[in-house]
Amino acid sequence: MAIQTIKVPDIGGAEGVEVIEISVKVGDVVAEGDSIVVLETDKASMEIPADTSGKVVAIKVNIGDKVSQGSLLLEVEAEGAAAPEPAPQPVEPAAAAPVAAPAPAASAEVNLVVPDIGGAEGVEVIEISVNVGDEVAEGDSLIVLETDKASMEIPAEAAGKIVSLAVKVGDKLSQGSVIGVLATSGGAIASAPVAAVPAKAEAAAPAPAAKVDAPKSAPAPVAEVEQTGDVYAGPAVRKLARQLGVDLGKLAGTGPRGRLLKDDVRSYVKPIVQAAQSGAPVGGGSGIPRVPAVDFSKFGEIETVKMSKVKKITADNMSRNWLNVPHVTQWDDADITDLEAFRNGLKAEAEKRGSKLTPLPFLLKASAAALIAEPTFNVSLHHDGESIVHKKYVHIGIAVDTPNGLMVPVIRNVDKKGLWELTDEINAIAKKARDGKLLPADMQGGCFTISSLGAAGGNGFTPIVNAPEVAILGVSRAQMKPVWNGKEFVPRNMLPLSLSYDHRAINGADAGRFFTYLTAVIADVRRLLL
Repeated sequence: MAIQTIKVPDIGGAEGVEVIEISVKVGDVVAEGDSIVVLETDKASMEIPADTSGKVVAIKVNIGDKVSQGSLLLEVEAEGAAAPEPAPQPVEPAAAAPVAAPAPAASAEVNLVVPDIGGAEGVEVIEISVNVGDEVAEGDSLIVLETDKASMEIPAEAAGKIVSLAVKVGDKLSQGSVIGVLATSGGAIASAPVAAVPAKAEAAAPAPAAKVDAPKSAPAPVAEVEQTGDVYAGPAVRKLARQLGVDLGKLAGTGPRGRLLKDDVRSYVKPIVQAAQSGAPVGGGSGIPRVPAVDFSKFGEIETVKMSKVKKITADNMSRNWLNVPHVTQWDDADITDLEAFRNGLKAEAEKRGSKLTPLPFLLKASAAALIAEPTFNVSLHHDGESIVHKKYVHIGIAVDTPNGLMVPVIRNVDKKGLWELTDEINAIAKKARDGKLLPADMQGGCFTISSLGAAGGNGFTPIVNAPEVAILGVSRAQMKPVWNGKEFVPRNMLPLSLSYDHRAINGADAGRFFTYLTAVIADVRRLLL
């Protein structure tokens, strides 16, 4: 059977997307279109389908890996395609010559041994850095030995998979002691040349996987763990700290006897990087004290549930936007009596088209017209803090509630589309959002956002500006109200609207003109023809 690979398809240009779920295992038979892995970006999850049928023979990714378009996911044994048999090779005498390295297809099991450690004997194993089944790269630390003067990390001499371990913490080892067995991919370690063979040597088929000792002629360098003052760390950890600019004296080691590990450095740096990427001041510079920890179990039964990645990203975005954007919110009611009469008159036509016409397409068209009439709203602040970016396009985001959290897909070129086209696009992209199939590109490039709470919206709320946009429209529940027409109170269907904007880019006069135009267009959609 032929082996075929399945790779990450086009995912909208996203790079370094995290694998959050693997839906198959080795030995499973998959059909074309079956979900094989689930990827998650900052804003959405994506199921990646198989593009061929067959039996899964190898999974090339793990949960937590970062992948991009073209990254290898699986190898499958395709159905109905036999692999070509190798042609027989003639057996001829060969002259004495160095034998070539083993063929890549012949994997080997290699004994990992202790290299030259300066003549030390009976050195204690204080840490085992790998487990059986782990994949290691050449140079990765296997174990840590400690004499009465120094600690030494013993590195892997080749890449492969740990088959077995022959040592445990507390064992005494010397040069040549076996640490474990490594299954290499592509043959045994070929660092030492193989001696010439006699002239009558015969060519043979590839031998089965052989267990050989790693060559001792070129021992791997042994890394000593330095202890300077209160810092107890190996060269690899110190190098990583120097690259990242970390003062090791500020870290607490989690390794044996308080030794600093690479993970200690990464754990220290990670929150600093996340804070910098989110735009928040590093080191709590905002001056806002943290909410104190509370043990809620003292008051009754509780259940702690991990937030999804999308919800955590949303929480971070909301905090960043609220802290960085000086918000101003204005409220008004739009008279939608005539709009609703017009919409209800189109219900029969909408049913014939197999779609549902909601107020949202009308709000999109009205907002697009207002963005064109009042271009101060169709801008973003440049990251240099000295410029404003004026946009010549009108893309509007719509907030969609999904099982994975709030998503904001973007409807593009709203000003150039009609009601029916917008209706179909809204229904399609909302379904895509709820099914968890939005791509990063589907949620980028917005100029303005509409967040409609519909019948559940109450009388009003303060929407948070979705930076780098500078304004957002909140839509609440419409209700009949008495409105004075100059002679008497008449019942009108009024829609509460709340407009939040970034006061750095928009002043009150701009917002007043925008809101006045917007409510006028909503009240009389015929104005869209002007």
